[in-house]
Amino acid sequence: MSTDIQTIRKIAHLARLEFNEEKEQEVLQDLNKILNWVDQLRQLDTEHVAPLIHMSEEVNVLREDEPRNTITHEQALRNAPKKDSDYFRVPKVLE
Repeated sequence: MSTDIQTIRKIAHLARLEFNEEKEQEVLQDLNKILNWVDQLRQLDTEHVAPLIHMSEEVNVLREDEPRNTITHEQALRNAPKKDSDYFRVPKVLE
């Protein structure tokens, strides 16, 4: 399977890409290499190959979600740009 310059220009137009003539030739060669590789893959017999569902056999190992305080209330307020007594001050959201 092979592609011509007109096809590259049409694809470039649809993708809103602009190439000079030299770059068009490079893209044409690259696309032809990709299409040839896909043709080679089509020739493989995959009738008895199970479909790939996951990329690996590993399963996510999740830890239990245990609530805990990692910093104190005072430490958190020390980093606040604005604070009022024991609370963070934030801009008004509702009118």
